[in-house]
Formats: sequence, structure tokens, C-alpha cells
Amino acid sequence: MRFSILLKIVFSANTLIGQVNKNTLHLVYDKTKDQYGYLNQKGDTIIPFGKYSFCFTSKFDKFAIVSSPDKGFIGIDRNEKILFNIFVFDNGPDYLSNGLFRIVKNGKIGYADKNGNIVISPKYDCAYPFVNGKANVGTGCKIKNEGEHWLWIGGVWHFINKKGQIVRD
Repeated sequence: MRFSILLKIVFSANTLIGQVNKNTLHLVYDKTKDQYGYLNQKGDTIIPFGKYSFCFTSKFDKFAIVSSPDKGFIGIDRNEKILFNIFVFDNGPDYLSNGLFRIVKNGKIGYADKNGNIVISPKYDCAYPFVNGKANVGTGCKIKNEGEHWLWIGGVWHFINKKGQIVRD
């Protein structure tokens, strides 16, 4: 009972504020079951509670970042098609930095934007976040474990811009 009242309050507040697309899905957390799900404006369950172990996107328009026990951190579209895997950083999905975050495909790293569009295809063995419009990326580099931490060593490194073009540092 309390849960449905809370949902009505959340959806009413969002509608009154006018910031919600009528197709936006909203993240809801069921505290009693410790599960997440996505509901539409009417309160219908669109993505069932418990399907994903954790959901990071509160308002789901084009894509959402979720965690799947067998696939890790993934970006999904509205049909729940997996768009890409998200680079793991600090025990979670990579952070948005300069409008981009790192993604992974076949062991290579690339970048996507906040709308889930792949901006730079995964082709690097190592890649740092964008800072001031540039990112340091490498090929042929390897991971070196140091206790609970790791670092990238070796390889050929250069800076790229947000179009994936090599630039001078």
C-alpha cells in the first residue's frame, strides 16, 4: 500500500515539474525485496524488479546503465538489447568525464556519450578518461597487478580528441 502511494507521489511530482518525457521509464527500488525495476508513467512495470542486480540510471529515455550478474555493467536500450559493456572503474561503471565514458568490446576500450551513442569504437588496449577534451590511449599495453590495484604498462601511447583523432599533448 505504502509502495503504491509513493509511486503516485513520484510520478505526480515529475509530471507537475514538466521535466519528464511521456515515454520515460523511472527507476524504482523495492526496499523490502532489495530489488530495482523500471516503471512507466502509469506505474506499469516495464522492466521487472530483480531482473538486474543494480540499476544506475534513474530516468530511462534512450539507454540505461545496469548491472547483470553474468554480464557485468552494461548499457541497454529500451528493448533491453545490450549496446555495450562498460569499463569497470573503482568497483563500478566508468564515470562520465568530459561528456564521455569508457566502454569495452572484445577486450578493447572505446568511448560512448551520455545518450549511449558509441563515439569512439573500442580499439585501444588501454584508455584513460577524457580530461580537457583529450584522452591518453594505448595499444600493446598490458595490465600489471599490484595487490588489490593494477596499472597499465608498456605499449605505444598517444592522446586523442573526442573524434578519436591523434592530437599533441
